[in-house]
Amino acid sequence: MARPRLHDDALRTRLLEVASRMISSDGESAVTVRKVAAEAGTSASAVYALFGSREALVEAVSDEGFRRFAEHLAAVGQGQDPAADLRALGGAYRKFALADPHFYRVMFYRAVAPADGGPADAVDRPTFQVLHDAVARALAGAPPERVLNAAVGLWGLVHGLVSLELAGLLPGDESAREAAFDRAAGTVGPALLAG
Repeated sequence: MARPRLHDDALRTRLLEVASRMISSDGESAVTVRKVAAEAGTSASAVYALFGSREALVEAVSDEGFRRFAEHLAAVGQGQDPAADLRALGGAYRKFALADPHFYRVMFYRAVAPADGGPADAVDRPTFQVLHDAVARALAGAPPERVLNAAVGLWGLVHGLVSLELAGLLPGDESAREAAFDRAAGTVGPALLAG
């Protein structure tokens, strides 16, 4: 008979959520195994059993953020209209950031390195490649440098708008902020593609 699992995926997720909030609000140095365990309602030994070390836990937070982010982007898919795909990717980016702001902040503001040893250069990440590929479809036949520049520009536009919203700097309720995001992306995005 197999031994029962002492620590399940729900506990792992809870520990990642707690650690992401700590890193997001107080920085990576605020994370200790004991603090995370206590806030998650478990023991330090559970953290070690699931992650192995404090460092691995912190790395796993970044990995989890990028995993969730990739799911949001993958849900967009690829349609017949590359411009519509780009708009949908911008919306998915915003939706992820608003749904998981702690992970978003860890990924983009705390610069916690991923455990997979993935590249530090964000344009080499699979999540950026989704945007790059969508821009390449929209600019079919354009030189690679133009595609990369447009993709980086669009990323900067969406990231900036989302960051302003998360910081509470965009006025209005949720629908007003969403409309402002759509207007800004719809106005500036095509100009970035046009070069």
